[in-house]
Amino acid sequence: MKISCFSFIRDGVRLGYPFEESVRSALPICDEFVIAVGAGDDGTWERLEAMDEPKLRLLPAQWNEQCRSHGFVYGQQKMVAQYNCTGDWAFYLEGDEVLHERDLDRLRAAMEHYLDDEEVEVLAFDYLHFYGDADHLHVSSQAYRRAARIIRNSLRSIAPDGLYWAVIKDKTWHGGRNKRRTRYPKAAALNIPIYHYGNARDGRFLKQKAATGNQYWASSVFYDSYGDIDPEQIGPFNGDHPAVMDSWLSTHASRGFEFNAEHRLTRREKKHRLMARLEKRFGWDFSKRHFRIIREYGEREAGRREED
Repeated sequence: MKISCFSFIRDGVRLGYPFEESVRSALPICDEFVIAVGAGDDGTWERLEAMDEPKLRLLPAQWNEQCRSHGFVYGQQKMVAQYNCTGDWAFYLEGDEVLHERDLDRLRAAMEHYLDDEEVEVLAFDYLHFYGDADHLHVSSQAYRRAARIIRNSLRSIAPDGLYWAVIKDKTWHGGRNKRRTRYPKAAALNIPIYHYGNARDGRFLKQKAATGNQYWASSVFYDSYGDIDPEQIGPFNGDHPAVMDSWLSTHASRGFEFNAEHRLTRREKKHRLMARLEKRFGWDFSKRHFRIIREYGEREAGRREED
């Protein structure tokens, strides 16, 4: 079994992303790590090159500055890297996403477990979205709680944006009649977390991201402060962080934040408050999923694999 990790990055140094930590967290389980590195002058390419890691394969990439809606340029860059992967599995890990060292053996076992199960097309992770600092999480259904990040590399797929894959359903792909013939992939839920630190960065990086990132969307999706949010969407984080994050947390992470007492709930936040009450009462989950779960990987399945 060969595992290709892949990602894309631009201005990672200037925007304060833990992209080196992200790469290092996945290197023990991958056979190659392909990264499409966007043109820039902040030293991101040089930092990756200085890692002197034989598994790393850096691709110089040019972003399409004409693509200014729905973050599709992220999807383009994602696929630039993915199309250069040579493994059985292609593992997409963004520059602010990190694996915990205690989960690596189990993750590799899961990929081996599903390698010959052709019905499983992608593997989905749980998500820990840090918010405001490294001690709080965004727990609302407004944030995706699970996401597919590993895809079977033989699958005919496209990326409508950086967040998910769409599988091409037809054996042929031509003409207007095929425009809507895609579907969400079939997934095995790994029950393994990815640690997402993008919104744990110091406020100075948040402002820079808002100033540059929103130009690729039809609306403002990146904000420049942490306080303007419904406090009910935020919960405490009581676990431990991946060891690889120790240095970044001391130099780049936010030192805490305060809710804006004058913040008025938006219509969307009011809707998610109601949804949260329904989730708590009935055990539902309203968070968005761009995949269909057909398997759940757990201790029972891992045990059966060992017995075989």
